[in-house]
Amino acid sequence: MTQPAVRQGPLWQRLGVRIAFALAICLLPLGVISGLQSRSLLDEARARSESALLGETLIAAAPESTLMRAARVTVTALAATMTALPATPAECSAVMRRVVELADGAYSFVVFVPVSGDARCNSKDEPLDLTASARALQMHADPKPDVVVFREAVASGTSVLAFGHPVFDENSNYIGYVSISIPHSVLEAREPAGAERGYLNRLEPIALITFDVEGNILTSTLGLDEAPDRIPGDQSLVSLAQNNARTFIATAVNGNERVYAVFPLIDGQVFAIGSWPIVVAAGPLSLWVSPYLMPALMWLASLLVAILATERLVTRHIRSLRRSITAFTSGNHRMDGLDLPDAAIEIRDVAEAFQRMTDTILHDEAELENMVHQREVLLREVHHRVKNNLQLIASIMNMQMRQSHSVEAKILMKGLQERVMSLATIHRGLYQTSGLADVRADELLSDILRQILKMATGPGRRFEVVTHFDDLRLTPDQAVPLSLLLTEALTNAIKYAGTNGTGVPRLEVSLRREGETEAVLIVSNSTGNLIVLGESTGLGSQLLMAFGQQLAAHIDTTTAEDVYTLRVQFPIRGLTDAEAGIVEDPDAAQ
Repeated sequence: MTQPAVRQGPLWQRLGVRIAFALAICLLPLGVISGLQSRSLLDEARARSESALLGETLIAAAPESTLMRAARVTVTALAATMTALPATPAECSAVMRRVVELADGAYSFVVFVPVSGDARCNSKDEPLDLTASARALQMHADPKPDVVVFREAVASGTSVLAFGHPVFDENSNYIGYVSISIPHSVLEAREPAGAERGYLNRLEPIALITFDVEGNILTSTLGLDEAPDRIPGDQSLVSLAQNNARTFIATAVNGNERVYAVFPLIDGQVFAIGSWPIVVAAGPLSLWVSPYLMPALMWLASLLVAILATERLVTRHIRSLRRSITAFTSGNHRMDGLDLPDAAIEIRDVAEAFQRMTDTILHDEAELENMVHQREVLLREVHHRVKNNLQLIASIMNMQMRQSHSVEAKILMKGLQERVMSLATIHRGLYQTSGLADVRADELLSDILRQILKMATGPGRRFEVVTHFDDLRLTPDQAVPLSLLLTEALTNAIKYAGTNGTGVPRLEVSLRREGETEAVLIVSNSTGNLIVLGESTGLGSQLLMAFGQQLAAHIDTTTAEDVYTLRVQFPIRGLTDAEAGIVEDPDAAQ
């Protein structure tokens, strides 16, 4: 008997877990009261933390914000006064150079780009053709203020941040745009304000990035190449381009969790996002966690105490009892491990009841085994005597055939004798088998084939026989009609077998399994140069159909290339059904 598997089941169905859960529910009001008391502290701490984080970012972004706002004001003022400037390129360029000089190195290039693209009015006073410039084409198509990053600006010769503003004449007709370029080297050289103050900057300086409304990175204190790794991985810069300041925690593109603060530098155009590792900002963030720490620790401690108490008082005794029950169901009738002196009275009562139940079961099992053994001995004896009686009848029929002078009578009695011997073979298999509910089909059919060939062959009558029998177990209710069907089929095959040009008639008999629940019996014989032994009465075909109905079989016959084939397909009955039939009616197989 196989060892039954220990039932695991979901974790929540275990006794210890359920008791711990019940105790945790009982302690829940205490946790709720503690949580309510700390709610006000949590809200206050969060507000202070958000203000501190946003304030640090605003302070750090002050230098860049000042420079960008100044550039925006300057380019707006230039655009408004372009129609009043001197008309000659040289004089216009002088004004542009003056703007660069007054910026004290903050600007690298100032230019006016007319619609024609001939930008000769610039701070370098050099001819500049921007007819094919993508930015010029975009500005001419949609005149509005913009901010653009040029990693390798032609005029400045370096990476710049360019502020543009459209220019309109007195009739509000667009005539071009003004652009002021700020080198990134100037932006990066300006140390963020308050770099040495505030707890946020003790371990790592703030990473400050500016971007436009389309999500393009404009500047970065880390450099433009490293900036994309520090932006939030689950939010785009376009979604963060809003005119309201806010703080949040997110995972950066490089996989590190960081604290972010976002606010607008130039409303609707330029935005700043500052970030730092979560460990750097642990000061105020720890206030978010501490109010809930003590209730959580109390809850975990109560669970631990409940689990240990349950293990000590209940669970270990239940496991011992389960091991004993599992061992008993697997066939081990030794009742070890049921001595539970320190268990609770209720558990000891269960163990004692199980002990009494096992004693009763063992006693009843012994009596049942004795009854089954006696029934098996009697049933084997019945099968043995039936087999002997059938063989005696076959011998009497053989003696009668020898004394009969009618060929027709001999043929009829020979057919009856073969059927009787088939039944005798079945009963011999039933009393020789180790169990009474099944019969080995390969041994049974081989014996029947051997007996029929022994009676059908002689000095002038030989057969070439090919057999194949799968190892199938059949119930007696199936073995009997199958054996009788095979007897009739072999009798017909031998009767109508021809030499087929080889000199020796050929017989093929096979029983094969098809799938899990089907079996196929095939009997075929050669038909060439047919010599019929005796006249056909039609009884064999009727018997084949009758036995096939008992098997619930489908019978097909075909003739091809001088070979006659009988194919019988039938379902295999379950052996458990046969065992149930034996218990209900031990003589049903007779």
